[in-house]
Amino acid sequence: MPPPYGAPEPAVECQVTRAPEVPTAVVSRTEFPMHEMASLMDGTFSHLAAALEEAGISVIGPAFALHHRAPVSTADLEVGFPIDAPLSGTLTLPSGFEVTGSVLPAGRVGWTSHIGGYGGLAEKWGAFTEGIGESEEQMTFPFWEFYVTPPSPGMNPATLRTDLFTLLEPRED
Repeated sequence: MPPPYGAPEPAVECQVTRAPEVPTAVVSRTEFPMHEMASLMDGTFSHLAAALEEAGISVIGPAFALHHRAPVSTADLEVGFPIDAPLSGTLTLPSGFEVTGSVLPAGRVGWTSHIGGYGGLAEKWGAFTEGIGESEEQMTFPFWEFYVTPPSPGMNPATLRTDLFTLLEPRED
């Protein structure tokens, strides 16, 4: 993954940098119920890497979820993987989900890391957005999270790493 993605160490504080556009393979949903998020992610992440490999496309980074608006009871989002080449066409997963090509956007981004279980992500997002505001930056959509440490049975959730990213308003350099 090109920088700032794939940092070997977690970001303890908010970082601001430029990110390149990265092609992705995703399942897109609008008005998706938040209480069904686990089924969307499981139905996507458990099949997508193999389907891409079969199509001759390589996954180049961890699973992610990209949000086009702030989720409340529903979300407008994409879940998938960054890939080494754009996906042309559509793939259908065994879960029935349709996969299309998309991108992580290029531009100025703010990012930080969360270490711990997924239950702490909302609190981390709150602290992250507060920190961005205090640094006189302005968040814009989309925002996304990379699940750097894949969950596995029997693992300690306190060891999970999730990197949080948000697009920032452009600035004159």
